[in-house]
Amino acid sequence: MKNYKKRLFLGIGLAMTFFACRNDKKQLAPTVSEKVTEEVRPNFLFVLVDDQSPFDLQTYDPQSILETPNISSLAKEGMVFESARHMGSWSGAVCTPSRHMIMSGRSLWHLPSRGDFKNPDEPVGLEKQTMGAVFNRAGYKTMRTCKNGNSYPAANEQFTVVHDATKRGGTEETGSAWHSKQVLGYLNDRESKMETDPFLIYFGFSHPHDIRDGTPELLAKYGAVNHTDSTSLPSANPKQPPLQDNYLPDHPFFHGHPKLRDEERVSGVWKNRDEQTVRNELGREYACSENIDIQLGKVLKELEAMGELDNTYIVYTSDHGMSIGRHGLMGKQNLYEHTWRVPFIIKGPGIAAGKRVEGNIYLLDVLPTLCDLAGIDIPKTVEGTSFQPVLDGQKETVREVMYGVYSGGTKPGIRTVKKGDWILIKYDVMDGTVRETQLFNLAENPNEYLPEHQKKGEMETNLANDPKYTDKLAEMEQHDDPYRLWDQAK
Repeated sequence: MKNYKKRLFLGIGLAMTFFACRNDKKQLAPTVSEKVTEEVRPNFLFVLVDDQSPFDLQTYDPQSILETPNISSLAKEGMVFESARHMGSWSGAVCTPSRHMIMSGRSLWHLPSRGDFKNPDEPVGLEKQTMGAVFNRAGYKTMRTCKNGNSYPAANEQFTVVHDATKRGGTEETGSAWHSKQVLGYLNDRESKMETDPFLIYFGFSHPHDIRDGTPELLAKYGAVNHTDSTSLPSANPKQPPLQDNYLPDHPFFHGHPKLRDEERVSGVWKNRDEQTVRNELGREYACSENIDIQLGKVLKELEAMGELDNTYIVYTSDHGMSIGRHGLMGKQNLYEHTWRVPFIIKGPGIAAGKRVEGNIYLLDVLPTLCDLAGIDIPKTVEGTSFQPVLDGQKETVREVMYGVYSGGTKPGIRTVKKGDWILIKYDVMDGTVRETQLFNLAENPNEYLPEHQKKGEMETNLANDPKYTDKLAEMEQHDDPYRLWDQAK
């Protein structure tokens, strides 16, 4: 009998009452803010993908040809956040600080020292206040599978069960299916042992990060090939995704990170920005993303068969977005909406179905929110903000202003501030030889069109040089980091 709780508690009156309560969502969890008792503690499935723009998904761009039915179902049955973002990076490997922030709930400039980034005030023993350790102490069973590297090793090790490996191939053993097998194996083991403690599973993928070697059937579906010849272009194919509306063959000025891998050395792309290369790479990205959706579906189906799905919060997100041709860029080392934003969907007990909210959340808000949902005290080291009030419908956002950084190349780097519909981006790179300011109204220009996109003056684009926006520009210049841009007070 698939539902092990029925096996375990059959004939035991007290336990039968417990089982009935666990499965009566309306009775025990009418809102996510209801007091969590020992008997009804929820489970968590935290799904993290690697390098995915929200605009790849139909949930955020209905014109996308990427098919992800399981992710779309989560969006229809749960809550979609329009403004979810990573705070930024002091490294070209943007996923590194992003994953540190997810694990620790700390802001960008207060993370553990890593590489060239040094934090003299790093809390001692911070790893014991990270996701796995916190939930272990609260009586949860914790499991993790994700890629190796570019992460927070001391925090990763806190999970009781860890199966990490980088899997970016196009087969069952070398691709995303490997990660789903680890989760399915863990759930089967849990069932065989008749475990009843709640669980937290960190379900990470190595895709759609390059090299985007999708399965043969999905590559064919999206008209893509794993192109490896740097002296030629991939073949054009009508099945490939169309170019994005804000595609450009070149960015209008240098982004400030010389010899950046993502912009110059990714196999299949290199420095090419022509239509054939970009559309083929989008096809590879989509092939990998649909496979993630397939693997997620397997795990959701298993949770349903075990009777655990209704009592499980499912979070779907990415460590950061990705360009792949937008604005003439290919990588994640920029602060346009397609890269600074992340997809963020959450479904679970008491969360309103089919609701979209602004949110204004960072990935560092995940840990305090999961703690709130589980009835666990939030560690004092956490600097993020729980967005449980948004899940409860009490608030639309948790903060008014959002701040973003890219300081992985030449310093100070790139900064962005978003307030309401306005977004300011400033570049101070290459020893001051590149200093640029962009100001966009996202309500009127959601694709952040640049003058290079403009045709015969038909669309208003970059507003930074328009005198009537001087006051707005000054209002939004809010930075709080170790560096100062050329026009900031010292």
